[in-house]
Amino acid sequence: MIDIEKRVDFHPDETLLSKIASKYTKKDIELVITDNDDIQKLNRKYRGIDKATDVLSFPYEKMKNVPLGTIIISIDKVNEISKKMGHSAEEEFALLFIHGLLHLIGFDHETDEGEMRLEEEKLIRSFNLPDSLIVRSKEI
Repeated sequence: MIDIEKRVDFHPDETLLSKIASKYTKKDIELVITDNDDIQKLNRKYRGIDKATDVLSFPYEKMKNVPLGTIIISIDKVNEISKKMGHSAEEEFALLFIHGLLHLIGFDHETDEGEMRLEEEKLIRSFNLPDSLIVRSKEI
């Protein structure tokens, strides 16, 4: 189950998000939908980076009956990136959810050798979504 906290007015496709999550976990996921100001504060507090970002992931301890973790997505970034990339906000939200989910299960594009990008690309194709920034940039 995905437990959604909406701090802004946006209604993601919960059925799609559940299908994506079920590819990797049966654990609950907490999802927070917020704005740039809020995510900037969180990014500064937890990562020491004083700027807004699109998605943050906070995995929890691997214990029985504990959610997998929390994914926080900025709707401001969703709208900005979707316009720039030429697809819908709903599609961009799903792409960022995929990105956050992969971080929750242990992928890290900042330290791996392209494994996260490849896994993300596989998921994007399987759900017929447009390319994400990480896939388009092919950064490893």
